[in-house]
Amino acid sequence: MTDREPRLAVLGLGTMGRAMAGSALRNGLPTVVWNRKPDAARGMAEQGAVVATSVADAVKAATVAITMVTDAEAVSSIAVELGMLEALPAGSVWAQMSTIGIEGTATMNSVVERQRPDILFLDAPVSGSKIPAEEGKLTIFASGSEQARPTAEPVFAALGQRTVWLGKVGMGSRMKLVNNTLLAFGAEGVASSLALAHRLGLEVGTIMDAFVEGPLVSPWMAAKMARIQNGNYSAEFPLVLALKDVHLALEQADPKRFTVLASLAREWEQIVEQGLGNDDVTVVTRSLES
Repeated sequence: MTDREPRLAVLGLGTMGRAMAGSALRNGLPTVVWNRKPDAARGMAEQGAVVATSVADAVKAATVAITMVTDAEAVSSIAVELGMLEALPAGSVWAQMSTIGIEGTATMNSVVERQRPDILFLDAPVSGSKIPAEEGKLTIFASGSEQARPTAEPVFAALGQRTVWLGKVGMGSRMKLVNNTLLAFGAEGVASSLALAHRLGLEVGTIMDAFVEGPLVSPWMAAKMARIQNGNYSAEFPLVLALKDVHLALEQADPKRFTVLASLAREWEQIVEQGLGNDDVTVVTRSLES
Protein backbone atom coordinates (compact mmCIF):
# COMPACT_ATOMS: atom_id res chain seq x y z
CA MET A 1 0.00 0.00 0.00
CA THR A 2 2.87 2.39 0.59
CA ASP A 3 3.67 2.34 -3.13
CA ARG A 4 0.21 3.61 -4.03
CA GLU A 5 -1.34 7.04 -3.79
CA PRO A 6 -3.08 7.44 -0.43
CA ARG A 7 -6.84 7.06 -0.53
CA LEU A 8 -8.37 8.87 2.40
CA ALA A 9 -11.66 8.42 4.22
CA VAL A 10 -12.72 11.15 6.67
CA LEU A 11 -15.39 10.06 9.12
CA GLY A 12 -16.99 12.98 10.93
CA LEU A 13 -17.64 16.34 9.30
CA GLY A 14 -17.90 18.73 12.17
CA THR A 15 -15.86 21.91 12.12
CA MET A 16 -12.54 20.06 12.22
CA GLY A 17 -13.37 17.06 10.05
CA ARG A 18 -14.80 19.22 7.28
CA ALA A 19 -11.76 21.51 7.33
CA MET A 20 -9.33 18.59 7.31
CA ALA A 21 -11.11 16.93 4.40
CA GLY A 22 -10.93 20.24 2.54
CA SER A 23 -7.17 20.44 3.11
CA ALA A 24 -6.73 16.90 1.83
CA LEU A 25 -8.71 17.66 -1.31
CA ARG A 26 -6.75 20.85 -2.01
CA ASN A 27 -3.59 18.77 -1.82
CA GLY A 28 -4.91 16.33 -4.38
CA LEU A 29 -5.67 13.38 -2.13
CA PRO A 30 -8.62 11.24 -3.28
CA THR A 31 -11.02 11.63 -0.36
CA VAL A 32 -14.27 9.96 0.66
CA VAL A 33 -16.30 11.61 3.43
CA TRP A 34 -19.06 10.43 5.71
CA ASN A 35 -21.07 12.07 8.46
CA ARG A 36 -23.76 10.76 10.78
CA LYS A 37 -26.01 13.65 9.74
CA PRO A 38 -25.86 13.68 5.92
CA ASP A 39 -26.59 17.42 5.65
CA ALA A 40 -23.09 18.15 6.94
CA ALA A 41 -21.63 16.55 3.80
CA ARG A 42 -23.32 19.05 1.51
CA GLY A 43 -20.76 21.04 -0.38
CA MET A 44 -17.98 18.48 0.02
CA ALA A 45 -18.82 16.91 -3.34
CA GLU A 46 -18.34 20.32 -4.97
CA GLN A 47 -14.82 20.34 -3.52
CA GLY A 48 -14.12 16.97 -5.13
CA ALA A 49 -14.97 14.54 -2.34
CA VAL A 50 -16.94 11.35 -2.77
CA VAL A 51 -19.81 11.43 -0.27
CA ALA A 52 -20.52 7.99 1.18
CA THR A 53 -23.88 6.99 2.61
CA SER A 54 -22.41 4.52 5.08
CA VAL A 55 -19.23 4.07 7.08
CA ALA A 56 -18.49 0.77 5.36
CA ASP A 57 -18.76 2.34 1.91
CA ALA A 58 -16.53 5.23 3.00
CA VAL A 59 -13.61 3.03 4.07
CA LYS A 60 -13.85 -0.04 1.83
CA ALA A 61 -11.04 1.17 -0.47
CA ALA A 62 -9.18 3.46 1.96
CA THR A 63 -5.49 3.29 2.68
CA VAL A 64 -6.02 5.75 5.56
CA ALA A 65 -9.24 6.29 7.53
CA ILE A 66 -9.53 9.26 9.87
CA THR A 67 -12.05 9.55 12.68
CA MET A 68 -12.66 13.12 13.85
CA VAL A 69 -15.68 13.20 16.15
CA THR A 70 -16.65 14.50 19.57
CA ASP A 71 -15.81 11.77 22.06
CA ALA A 72 -14.88 8.15 22.70
CA GLU A 73 -18.47 6.97 22.48
CA ALA A 74 -18.83 8.40 18.97
CA VAL A 75 -15.51 6.85 17.90
CA SER A 76 -16.55 3.43 19.22
CA SER A 77 -19.89 3.69 17.46
CA ILE A 78 -18.23 4.35 14.11
CA ALA A 79 -15.54 1.72 14.56
CA VAL A 80 -17.69 -1.13 15.83
CA GLU A 81 -21.44 -0.55 15.52
CA LEU A 82 -21.32 1.13 12.12
CA GLY A 83 -18.78 -1.30 10.72
CA MET A 84 -15.59 0.67 10.05
CA LEU A 85 -13.25 -1.97 11.43
CA GLU A 86 -14.96 -4.77 9.58
CA ALA A 87 -14.85 -2.91 6.25
CA LEU A 88 -11.28 -1.53 6.30
CA PRO A 89 -8.90 -3.27 3.89
CA ALA A 90 -6.08 -5.33 5.37
CA GLY A 91 -2.92 -3.26 5.80
CA SER A 92 -4.78 0.05 5.95
CA VAL A 93 -4.22 2.69 8.63
CA TRP A 94 -6.81 3.96 11.09
CA ALA A 95 -5.71 7.39 12.28
CA GLN A 96 -7.84 8.18 15.31
CA MET A 97 -7.54 11.98 15.50
CA SER A 98 -10.38 12.84 17.86
CA THR A 99 -9.55 13.85 21.43
CA ILE A 100 -10.81 10.92 23.48
CA GLY A 101 -8.33 10.71 26.35
CA ILE A 102 -5.93 8.02 27.46
CA GLU A 103 -8.48 5.39 28.51
CA GLY A 104 -10.58 5.87 25.38
CA THR A 105 -7.50 5.49 23.19
CA ALA A 106 -6.38 2.36 25.01
CA THR A 107 -9.83 0.85 24.59
CA MET A 108 -9.87 1.49 20.84
CA ASN A 109 -6.37 0.07 20.47
CA SER A 110 -7.46 -3.07 22.30
CA VAL A 111 -10.48 -3.43 20.02
CA VAL A 112 -8.21 -3.21 16.96
CA GLU A 113 -5.79 -5.78 18.37
CA ARG A 114 -8.66 -8.12 19.11
CA GLN A 115 -10.84 -7.66 16.02
CA ARG A 116 -8.50 -6.43 13.25
CA PRO A 117 -4.84 -7.16 13.95
CA ASP A 118 -4.24 -6.86 10.20
CA ILE A 119 -4.75 -3.07 10.22
CA LEU A 120 -2.51 -0.38 11.73
CA PHE A 121 -3.82 1.90 14.48
CA LEU A 122 -2.47 5.41 15.05
CA ASP A 123 -3.37 7.63 17.98
CA ALA A 124 -2.98 11.04 16.33
CA PRO A 125 -4.89 13.96 17.90
CA VAL A 126 -4.19 17.45 16.63
CA SER A 127 -3.29 20.86 17.97
CA GLY A 128 -5.19 23.65 16.24
CA SER A 129 -8.75 24.75 15.73
CA LYS A 130 -10.91 25.80 12.79
CA ILE A 131 -8.61 28.22 10.95
CA PRO A 132 -5.40 26.12 11.17
CA ALA A 133 -7.42 23.10 10.06
CA GLU A 134 -8.79 25.00 7.07
CA GLU A 135 -5.29 26.18 6.16
CA GLY A 136 -3.62 22.79 6.60
CA LYS A 137 -1.53 24.13 9.49
CA LEU A 138 -2.37 21.69 12.26
CA THR A 139 0.22 20.07 14.48
CA ILE A 140 -0.34 16.33 14.67
CA PHE A 141 0.69 14.33 17.75
CA ALA A 142 1.14 10.87 16.22
CA SER A 143 1.82 7.66 18.08
CA GLY A 144 1.57 4.01 17.18
CA SER A 145 3.04 1.49 14.78
CA GLU A 146 6.14 2.52 12.87
CA GLN A 147 4.78 0.44 9.98
CA ALA A 148 1.97 2.98 9.58
CA ARG A 149 4.25 5.96 9.01
CA PRO A 150 4.96 5.59 5.27
CA THR A 151 1.23 5.34 4.55
CA ALA A 152 0.10 8.03 6.98
CA GLU A 153 2.78 10.67 6.44
CA PRO A 154 1.54 11.96 3.03
CA VAL A 155 -1.91 12.40 4.55
CA PHE A 156 -0.57 14.14 7.65
CA ALA A 157 1.55 16.41 5.44
CA ALA A 158 -1.63 17.51 3.66
CA LEU A 159 -3.43 18.22 6.93
CA GLY A 160 -0.72 19.81 9.02
CA GLN A 161 2.44 21.81 8.98
CA ARG A 162 4.13 19.53 11.51
CA THR A 163 3.82 15.96 12.71
CA VAL A 164 5.43 15.03 16.02
CA TRP A 165 6.00 11.27 16.31
CA LEU A 166 5.87 10.25 19.96
CA GLY A 167 6.29 6.48 20.13
CA LYS A 168 3.79 3.88 21.27
CA VAL A 169 0.01 4.23 21.06
CA GLY A 170 -1.30 6.54 23.77
CA MET A 171 1.57 9.00 23.78
CA GLY A 172 -0.23 11.20 21.25
CA SER A 173 -3.24 11.43 23.54
CA ARG A 174 -0.99 12.22 26.49
CA MET A 175 0.63 15.06 24.57
CA LYS A 176 -2.80 16.32 23.54
CA LEU A 177 -3.88 16.58 27.19
CA VAL A 178 -0.77 18.64 27.96
CA ASN A 179 -1.41 20.80 24.89
CA ASN A 180 -5.01 21.50 25.82
CA THR A 181 -4.21 22.19 29.46
CA LEU A 182 -1.81 24.89 28.28
CA LEU A 183 -4.48 26.15 25.88
CA ALA A 184 -7.07 26.25 28.68
CA PHE A 185 -4.85 28.37 30.88
CA GLY A 186 -4.05 30.64 27.93
CA ALA A 187 -7.75 31.12 27.19
CA GLU A 188 -8.51 31.77 30.85
CA GLY A 189 -5.63 34.23 31.04
CA VAL A 190 -6.98 36.19 28.08
CA ALA A 191 -10.52 36.11 29.47
CA SER A 192 -9.62 37.15 32.99
CA SER A 193 -7.20 39.88 31.87
CA LEU A 194 -9.64 41.46 29.43
CA ALA A 195 -12.54 41.23 31.88
CA LEU A 196 -10.37 42.95 34.49
CA ALA A 197 -9.38 45.58 31.93
CA HIS A 198 -13.06 46.24 31.26
CA ARG A 199 -13.69 46.78 34.98
CA LEU A 200 -10.74 49.16 35.11
CA GLY A 201 -12.05 51.22 32.18
CA LEU A 202 -9.51 49.98 29.63
CA GLU A 203 -10.54 48.98 26.11
CA VAL A 204 -9.44 45.79 24.40
CA GLY A 205 -7.70 47.83 21.71
CA THR A 206 -5.61 49.59 24.34
CA ILE A 207 -4.60 46.26 25.85
CA MET A 208 -3.63 44.96 22.43
CA ASP A 209 -1.55 48.05 21.68
CA ALA A 210 0.29 47.53 24.95
CA PHE A 211 0.94 43.80 24.77
CA VAL A 212 0.61 42.36 21.26
CA GLU A 213 4.02 41.58 19.76
CA GLY A 214 5.45 41.64 23.27
CA PRO A 215 6.72 38.59 25.18
CA LEU A 216 3.50 37.95 27.11
CA VAL A 217 1.05 37.50 24.22
CA SER A 218 1.34 34.62 21.76
CA PRO A 219 -0.03 34.88 18.21
CA TRP A 220 -2.91 32.63 19.34
CA MET A 221 -3.75 34.98 22.21
CA ALA A 222 -3.50 38.00 19.92
CA ALA A 223 -5.94 36.44 17.47
CA LYS A 224 -8.37 35.68 20.29
CA MET A 225 -8.11 39.24 21.60
CA ALA A 226 -8.89 40.60 18.14
CA ARG A 227 -12.04 38.47 17.95
CA ILE A 228 -13.11 39.60 21.42
CA GLN A 229 -12.53 43.22 20.40
CA ASN A 230 -14.91 42.67 17.48
CA GLY A 231 -17.47 40.93 19.68
CA ASN A 232 -17.03 37.74 17.66
CA TYR A 233 -17.63 34.69 19.83
CA SER A 234 -18.51 32.28 17.01
CA ALA A 235 -16.94 28.91 17.65
CA GLU A 236 -13.41 28.20 16.48
CA PHE A 237 -13.00 25.93 19.52
CA PRO A 238 -16.33 25.58 21.36
CA LEU A 239 -16.19 26.03 25.11
CA VAL A 240 -18.02 22.75 25.70
CA LEU A 241 -15.25 20.84 23.85
CA ALA A 242 -12.51 22.74 25.65
CA LEU A 243 -14.19 21.80 28.94
CA LYS A 244 -14.37 18.14 27.85
CA ASP A 245 -10.61 18.21 27.33
CA VAL A 246 -10.03 19.79 30.75
CA HIS A 247 -12.09 17.00 32.29
CA LEU A 248 -9.96 14.44 30.42
CA ALA A 249 -6.82 16.06 31.86
CA LEU A 250 -8.27 16.05 35.38
CA GLU A 251 -8.95 12.32 35.05
CA GLN A 252 -5.17 11.88 34.91
CA ALA A 253 -4.35 14.43 37.61
CA ASP A 254 -5.29 14.72 41.27
CA PRO A 255 -7.83 17.59 41.44
CA LYS A 256 -6.76 18.18 45.04
CA ARG A 257 -3.26 18.94 43.78
CA PHE A 258 -4.20 20.56 40.47
CA THR A 259 -6.52 22.97 42.22
CA VAL A 260 -6.28 25.78 39.68
CA LEU A 261 -7.22 23.49 36.80
CA ALA A 262 -10.11 22.07 38.85
CA SER A 263 -11.30 25.59 39.64
CA LEU A 264 -11.14 26.53 35.96
CA ALA A 265 -13.28 23.49 35.17
CA ARG A 266 -15.92 24.54 37.71
CA GLU A 267 -16.02 28.06 36.28
CA TRP A 268 -16.41 26.77 32.72
CA GLU A 269 -19.10 24.30 33.82
CA GLN A 270 -21.14 27.21 35.14
CA ILE A 271 -20.74 29.11 31.87
CA VAL A 272 -21.81 26.06 29.87
CA GLU A 273 -24.85 25.75 32.14
CA GLN A 274 -25.71 29.34 31.13
CA GLY A 275 -26.14 28.07 27.57
CA LEU A 276 -22.85 29.40 26.17
CA GLY A 277 -21.10 26.08 25.58
CA ASN A 278 -21.38 26.17 21.79
CA ASP A 279 -19.72 29.59 21.59
CA ASP A 280 -15.96 29.93 21.29
CA VAL A 281 -13.83 29.40 24.39
CA THR A 282 -13.34 33.19 24.41
CA VAL A 283 -16.97 33.57 25.56
CA VAL A 284 -15.55 33.19 29.08
CA THR A 285 -14.56 36.85 28.72
CA ARG A 286 -18.15 37.91 28.08
CA SER A 287 -19.37 35.85 31.00
CA LEU A 288 -16.85 37.37 33.40
CA GLU A 289 -17.66 40.87 32.21
CA SER A 290 -21.37 40.38 32.77
